[in-house]
Amino acid sequence: MRYWRAVNRNKWRIAALVAAVALLATQYAFSLQPVYRATATMLVEQTRQKVVSTDELFAAISGSTRDYFMTQFEILKSRDLAEKLVKRMKLAQHSGFNPPAPPPPWYASLLPEGLVTRKAAPKPSTEALEQGIIDGIAGGISVQPVRNTQLVRLSFESHDPELAASVPNMLVSVYITADLEARTEATRRAMSFLTEQSATLKTKLGQAEQALQEFREREKIIDAKNVSLSGASRQLDELTTALVDARRKRADAEAVQAQVNAAVQSKSAEALETLTVVQRNSQVQRAKEAEAEAERRLNEASKRYGAEHPRMVSATVELKTAQEALRRQINAVVQSVPKDLEAARASEAAIERALGQSKTDIQGYNRKEFQLAALEREVQTSRQLYDLFLQRSKETNIGDMQSTIARMIDPALVPDGPAGPNKRSIVMTAVLSALLFAVAMALLLERLDNTVKTSHAVEQRLEMPAVGVLQSAKGDGGAPLERLFLDANQNSFCEAIRTIRSGVLLSGLDSPQKTVLLTSSVPEEGKTTVAANLAFALSQVKKTLLVDADMRRPKIGRILNPDADQLGLSELVAGVAPMEKCIHAIPGSSLHLLPSGKVPPNPLELLSSHSFAATVEKLKQEYEVIVIDSPPVQLVSDALVLAQVATAVLYVVKADETPYPLARQGLKRLRRANAPVLGVILNQIDLDKADRYYGEYSGHGSRNYKKYDYYGKG
Repeated sequence: MRYWRAVNRNKWRIAALVAAVALLATQYAFSLQPVYRATATMLVEQTRQKVVSTDELFAAISGSTRDYFMTQFEILKSRDLAEKLVKRMKLAQHSGFNPPAPPPPWYASLLPEGLVTRKAAPKPSTEALEQGIIDGIAGGISVQPVRNTQLVRLSFESHDPELAASVPNMLVSVYITADLEARTEATRRAMSFLTEQSATLKTKLGQAEQALQEFREREKIIDAKNVSLSGASRQLDELTTALVDARRKRADAEAVQAQVNAAVQSKSAEALETLTVVQRNSQVQRAKEAEAEAERRLNEASKRYGAEHPRMVSATVELKTAQEALRRQINAVVQSVPKDLEAARASEAAIERALGQSKTDIQGYNRKEFQLAALEREVQTSRQLYDLFLQRSKETNIGDMQSTIARMIDPALVPDGPAGPNKRSIVMTAVLSALLFAVAMALLLERLDNTVKTSHAVEQRLEMPAVGVLQSAKGDGGAPLERLFLDANQNSFCEAIRTIRSGVLLSGLDSPQKTVLLTSSVPEEGKTTVAANLAFALSQVKKTLLVDADMRRPKIGRILNPDADQLGLSELVAGVAPMEKCIHAIPGSSLHLLPSGKVPPNPLELLSSHSFAATVEKLKQEYEVIVIDSPPVQLVSDALVLAQVATAVLYVVKADETPYPLARQGLKRLRRANAPVLGVILNQIDLDKADRYYGEYSGHGSRNYKKYDYYGKG
């Protein structure tokens, strides 16, 4: 509600601001030139149809589909395309971008010749003009892709409808042409690069082949593909196997030699016959068979013949001969064992030497094979690179590089009517913005306004009861406001004074108020006017004395009784004049006045003296009510001293002007001094304004006073 009242209070200011903005916005909107918008639709190819498989020539297209299209959209909005478009359309000579000099103002013909002189603006250079046009074209082109398609809409706005249609169409053509030129240039550079590289690789291939052939001839390598190395490997395997056999045979020979040596040392013929090498000898076996045959014959002859029989003798001789042959054969075998051992050892050593030589040969083969393989790889790599570059060179030379990146779908047409500006939208936006700004300013001012405007604000912000509310009033014919209650007794101001009088009297029924002090925060709040009129009102019901205790800026005496002698409070307290000469009667009323008298050098010292307190006690005995007008609280401490002799303090606050923190500070000072503050009087309030804007005095303000014929001139 508070904010609504703030808006209501400033409604005419808000309306004036909104109306002014609406008028200016309308004038501005209707002064704008119409803008025409034309749109062309084209298809951007995602992949290029080409015979050439050299993707390296179009590396810029690599990446995702979205990145590719976003790249093309940025190219369409690039400054380079805009520059080519401007030069191709010769827009620097177009009237829309190079207008003629403006005509003289309309009022120039009404003035004497030579009175109105217009300084010609310097004409920009052609280059500067072109740069400005390029910036305008690049910034005015709108690129809008169609979702889930490869279509894109190109739009342009201009005051010229034909120009608005021709720019998008020309942009599509420039875009396609620029892409073809770029690819042609890329192809030319690729051809030059491939040709140079092919020649270089051809030379390198010849050098590699020559080096390979020279190595084969120098090393006398005939077999290729590891043939020589395979023969050496087989020989190495055979020698290894032979060495194993030789070592086994040598070990066996050594074992046999050990057995023979043991048998020889035992000097036993049976031990020699039991040797394995002897038993396995074929000659020994045949000798044993001959011995056995001789024994058999001897046994048969012994059964038939006697010892002297020739057959017995022959058989015996044959047996001895066989046994002698067996012994000789065994001795021959025993004697051949060392020879066999030496032969086995010699064979083993020979095979070991052959095996070492074979390993050396194979290592040589390996080194040569490595060099040969390296030279062959060099030849193969050079040949592959040369073939690849030669093939790419031929493909690039015969490839179809004329496929376009895009094509026109719907050309832009000359628009039938303008697309803008939206005059209604401009005006409505301006009006709404002005309204919001004005309301915000009203609320801000309300928020920043810290003055007291209503009795409700008095009770809420000052935490004191509102004893009365006095509206703004003016005296008739320049009469002083201090006599308004006496001169115009039937107006609303006087009725408000009576209300304050009733509040003062009713607040002390059991102990009637004797001394009423009126003060305020700062000067010019109407404190003296309220004190004088309240004193007039109290004088109608009780014997009342009005004391002007504002010893620094006294004025009640000069206003209410200008012809009287100015002896007053200072003389009475000082004892230099009797009470009868210091107190003056106000003509036309029952009120008595005690003016300030001569202003002392230190008024606070006078007011805080015992003589002043004694003087007040004497006055209380003579008068039923004493009304004291004191200085403002925030300027001097006189009111704090005067409050010690008062039985009620009324604090005057000027409506819609006095900041409430200032008034609260003054009341706080009075409470600290234990002053009997009765309440606050809200002075100089505009009841009609408060009724309209605050709503607090609805039914209680000026309309009620009119009803009871109290609303007078004041």
